[in-house]
This record gives sequence, C-alpha cells and structure tokens, in this order.
Amino acid sequence: AAFARFVADRLAENDARIAFGAFAENADEVALEVPAEVELRGGLKAPVRGTVTLKLVQLAGDLGPDAPPQLTAVCAVSPTMDLAVCVTALERRANYPYQWNFVRNLKARMRRKAAAFPGEFSLEPLGRIWTVRQFDEAYTAPYHGFRDADDYYHRASAMRVVHRITVPTLILTAEDDPFVPPGPFHEPNVTGNPAITRVITRHGGHCAFVEAEQPGYDGYWAEREVVAFTTAHRAPAAAPSRTPVPFPIPRA
Repeated sequence: AAFARFVADRLAENDARIAFGAFAENADEVALEVPAEVELRGGLKAPVRGTVTLKLVQLAGDLGPDAPPQLTAVCAVSPTMDLAVCVTALERRANYPYQWNFVRNLKARMRRKAAAFPGEFSLEPLGRIWTVRQFDEAYTAPYHGFRDADDYYHRASAMRVVHRITVPTLILTAEDDPFVPPGPFHEPNVTGNPAITRVITRHGGHCAFVEAEQPGYDGYWAEREVVAFTTAHRAPAAAPSRTPVPFPIPRA
C-alpha cells in the first residue's frame, strides 16, 4: 500500500493544489485542484489527521451520492469539522501557548507571501493580530471571498454537508481533545448517518492515540484502526490501468 501526503495552504484553500492521503495498492500520488477538474489514478482512500481532515470529510459530503467508485473509504483523525467551535476552543486560556505559536507561524507565512508577491498582501494588520480569529478576519476571509470569519467558518465547515456522506467514513476523536471539542460529533447529522462510524475515546488529546507496545504492534492505535477500516472497505482487485479517471466536481 502507498500513503501520499495531504498538503493544503491555509491561505489558498479555494484554489490550492491538494494532494491527499492515498491508501491503495500500486497507488500513485493523487492531486486535487479545487475547483478545477481533476483526474485520479489507482484506488483511493484517505486517512489523514487534524485540520486537513476537514477538507476530506467536507469533500465526501460535497460529493454525496456522486462520489466516484475509486473513493472507497475516508478516515479522519481528530477532524476540525466545525471551524467556529474549534476556533472558540483555541481561545481558551489553557490553549494560549498553542494559539500564540500557531498565529506566530501564520504571521511568518504572510511575510513570506508578501515578499514573494510584492503589492498583493498588506502586512499592516499583522501588528493587531494575536488570535486565529483575528487572522481569519484580516486575511483568510477577505482574500477568499467570504464576508467575514464567521461566514468562512460556516461555509468551510464539514458539518454543513456531513449528512450527505455516503462513502464509508471513520471518525476517530477524543473527549479530551483541547482543540476539537466533542460536541459536533454528537450532532444528529453525524450520529444519524449510517455511512459514518464514530469512535470517541475518553482520552487521546489531539491526534495522540497511543498505547503500550506489544510484539508486532508499535502502539500507534489510530494508525492501526485506519488500516483496519480501509482494509475492510478495500475495493475489488482490478487490472492496473494508467487511464485517468475523471473526478466529479463537488457542488458549490
């Protein structure tokens, strides 16, 4: 099996090239350009972590019953399915060090972007930005056609379309995740969808699902569950093909 990485630029979510995790025999790296037409090769499954899983779960919801047969399973570990809830969680006092570091990196990225594209981005707001919400108000929302941060959080959240998911989907999360509160995973749109399997543990924090090692098992519990789930939903073996498969364009 081959795993490719999921890479998304926070400031280019609407048109970035996104390579997302593939779990398939003889799979090539898969690239998705949003919203342009794309092509896939090999069988496709998608196990990735954290913030980037938002786009995978949202993609599965956007596609709904039109998901291509190559997409046989989606696995999301600690997904930020409701951006507004997660950003509010980041603003808790206990999360101040994490948010400070996260915003520091966002500011550094903006400075690099401004240097790479002179005149495209104003750096004047950076001195007033101390939270993710402030950054989204100043940059993410206005540069990508959203009214404000709240509009961005609503329109870019998987919770808006999670009820449409038809592809077998595994969601692993923890009750004590400091950044991704468990509330959204108990919403009827999630619990009432038979395509979604939820596993919510008491402990595990944010993507920290580990346990004691055993012979032949390294203790990485989430990875083991992802492999088990995707293997259970493995597509029937087919002869290798180099012919690209058109990927349906998600609805707006």
